[in-house]
Amino acid sequence: METFLRFFKKIIPRPIFAALQPAYHWLLAWVAAFFYAFPSKKLKIIGVTGTNGKSTVVHLLAAILEEAGEKVASVSSLRFRINKKEEKNNLKMTMPGRFKLQKFLREAVRAGCKYVVIEVTSEGIKQFRHTGINFYMAVLTNVTPEHIESHGSFEKYRAAKAELFKKAPIHILNGEDPSVEYFLKISALSAGRPARQKIVYTKKDLPPDIHLKLLGDFNLENAIAAYHAAKVLGVDREAIKRALEKVECVPGRLEFIQHEPFSAVVDYAHTPDALRKVYETLRPLAGNPPSSKSDFGIQKKSDFFPGGRLVCVLGSAGGGRDKWKRPEMGKIAAEFCDEIVLTNEDPYDENPATILNEIEAGFSKTPNYKPQTINYKKILDRREAIRAALKSAKSGDIVIIAGKGSEPWIMGPRGTKIPWDDREVVREELKKIEKN
Repeated sequence: METFLRFFKKIIPRPIFAALQPAYHWLLAWVAAFFYAFPSKKLKIIGVTGTNGKSTVVHLLAAILEEAGEKVASVSSLRFRINKKEEKNNLKMTMPGRFKLQKFLREAVRAGCKYVVIEVTSEGIKQFRHTGINFYMAVLTNVTPEHIESHGSFEKYRAAKAELFKKAPIHILNGEDPSVEYFLKISALSAGRPARQKIVYTKKDLPPDIHLKLLGDFNLENAIAAYHAAKVLGVDREAIKRALEKVECVPGRLEFIQHEPFSAVVDYAHTPDALRKVYETLRPLAGNPPSSKSDFGIQKKSDFFPGGRLVCVLGSAGGGRDKWKRPEMGKIAAEFCDEIVLTNEDPYDENPATILNEIEAGFSKTPNYKPQTINYKKILDRREAIRAALKSAKSGDIVIIAGKGSEPWIMGPRGTKIPWDDREVVREELKKIEKN
């Protein structure tokens, strides 16, 4: 059936298919759910959505449920995991297609899982990948501008996120987010009925006896989202505490590859809001970064002294994806970074040099801008850019490579994919520097 539908897609003229596309995606979703016998009916499905932090919340909530002794499955941009057996998500797609997702849920049922935690994206919702799934709970991390070209406006992007909350009777909402009132008004189950339970969380909610190893206020919010979701699911408080305190990092999310003599950090930040939060977290650590994983924790700026530099490697995705954010990324980098290396990220069919020029244009938006005050270079080859940043680093500096995290590919023209992992490239280049 799936093959037939995909064949149908190929033979229909593009303008006609564009008009029929929503119906096509909707039908494909229901066919997939029917083909795998609606497996979500035998599971408690927790959907996590938002602009940033989704993967981290999925990671943390799955860890809590496993700590409590539950059989859990999870889907995120990082991995597919069923009852502690996992494989890396190499799809370059956070939320998999309908048949793959329904098959995954069927396998979770067969493995005896009770819970499945799914990272739900606006693009996935737009293509009805959430259709045919019975969601028990919906969790919101935050909503900031993203995928504007795809959805048409921020309001439409936010409305796509809201569709998840119409499917679930329990809502966990970030009270720190400006859109929280919008989501509080959403009725559940697409029938006008109010949600059975709505919980609004803030950064103050984490009990003082739970000591996180994750850095940053944004990770504090992510941990509290997972904390409240787990409480609603009936997880023992001590299990929640143990699980949260065990997590030292989430792959590709503020992941320290090296601590001394300078720090090298990889992060997935690819939106202006995420990039700003990462820089705000690392800026006060420059000059006195954590010397080991055991030193991690939510710290006050006054706990550190300035002196070291923040050396930043960044780019922006091509393929027409959110061109508006490129100068914003440049502006933010100019505000926080002592040295900037602009480089290729995922150009798709766009000219990589043009993308870098658009990021560079944002430098002039910084307060009291003077061209000579911005220390930057443009190096298209991402490996060479990382090498240059690492070579320029001195003791106490922090080198932050943003944009890809643990993603396995660089996406090029005509659908080409180059195997890649920022973390491995950093390790390889650090070894070369050591030898020299």
